[in-house]
Amino acid sequence: RGGVPIPGGLSKAGKLCVPAMNVNDSVTKQKFDNLYCCRESILDGLKRTTDMMFGGKQVVVCGYGEVGKGCCAALKAMGSIVYVTEIDPICALQACMDGFRLVKLNEVIRQVDIVITCTGNKNVVTREHLDRMKNSCIVCNMGHSNTEIDVASLRTPELTWERVRSQVDHVIWPDGKRIVLLAEGRLLNLSCSTVPTFVLSITATTQALALIELYNAPEGRYKQDVYLLPKKMDEYVASLHLPTFDAHLTELTDEQAKYLGLNKNGPFKPNYYRCCSSSSFLLPRAWGTRAGRVEGTGFNPTGPLRRYQGVSG
Repeated sequence: RGGVPIPGGLSKAGKLCVPAMNVNDSVTKQKFDNLYCCRESILDGLKRTTDMMFGGKQVVVCGYGEVGKGCCAALKAMGSIVYVTEIDPICALQACMDGFRLVKLNEVIRQVDIVITCTGNKNVVTREHLDRMKNSCIVCNMGHSNTEIDVASLRTPELTWERVRSQVDHVIWPDGKRIVLLAEGRLLNLSCSTVPTFVLSITATTQALALIELYNAPEGRYKQDVYLLPKKMDEYVASLHLPTFDAHLTELTDEQAKYLGLNKNGPFKPNYYRCCSSSSFLLPRAWGTRAGRVEGTGFNPTGPLRRYQGVSG
């Protein structure tokens, strides 16, 4: 979630003192850091910490945003049986169309071998869920901070913690049942695996350009609010990384550009074009509108769970 709720909440309360850029919801961050990077780092993190085989393992992935999509794709390719939980009917339908079984966590918590959170929310896995897990169930977080798994509820006198290796704890119940908790509920891919420098370059470039834009902007362009990157900047970041693959872009002819109503040099997508993500924030209709959200999730439990116009899968 990239810390977006903090400036977003300050902006809504009128307490934000400086302009802020929401890089987390840029397409270059969502598509490459969240999707493709997590697709590789979930396997890396699990292998480094558990040395497990993935084939035939039953896994539940909580959240089918870009991070969840990456995790599910990787685990499915390794032969795991993957279930998905999701609050948003659009992401839920995507999970179904991608061949995953959509369930409630309570329906599968007793049978799964691995629980992975990717929601950007808090207390997704509660003490009740942890009590009902099977012996040796692996629990980890790929989503946000250390809030998704209620780890605090496990620090009670009746439960024993046993550190078996770096970033791996066995939490043991009085009856001998144990779960395998990775990185104490913190981000698995940052705590237990590495992140490819290529993906880091994309994200860091996006952040750097956002700072340059704020620094060079004329006085008065940006007020004390949260802003999203213009699509032109997203496309520029992507174009800088294409030479890595010896990739060659096709150029529009004047006739084609006129037909599509586009500038030949871009941007090629409207500013409201955004990724469909389980943890997306308020996505404004045009560059320069507010991107804040209310305290907590900021959503009505019955929806709508998205506030944007453009969607990419």
